[in-house]
Amino acid sequence: MSGTMSIISMISYTYVERKIKRTQKVTIQHSKDMCLYTDNIQTENDCFYINSIFDISYKRVSKESGFLYLHTNQGMFAYTIHTDPAAFIAAYKDIKKKE
Repeated sequence: MSGTMSIISMISYTYVERKIKRTQKVTIQHSKDMCLYTDNIQTENDCFYINSIFDISYKRVSKESGFLYLHTNQGMFAYTIHTDPAAFIAAYKDIKKKE
């Protein structure tokens, strides 16, 4: 993916996996990192190139979490985060300005 390029900014996001094991419903919360590079943003399963991202926005849903939205040419992708994304969004906008 991005090889030796260094990470400009990083933010953790979580997602919930629900499984049925025998007769029991199991909920597992996973924590992964979203990494911003000079030319893309990478998540566990996706790579979004900077020129395909139109905007990044954030909506707080509770005291401890909110949704970080990536608005792309492939649609909108929402990630649950538990920290303030201001630095991550500012770093993205910095890169976008230089594009």
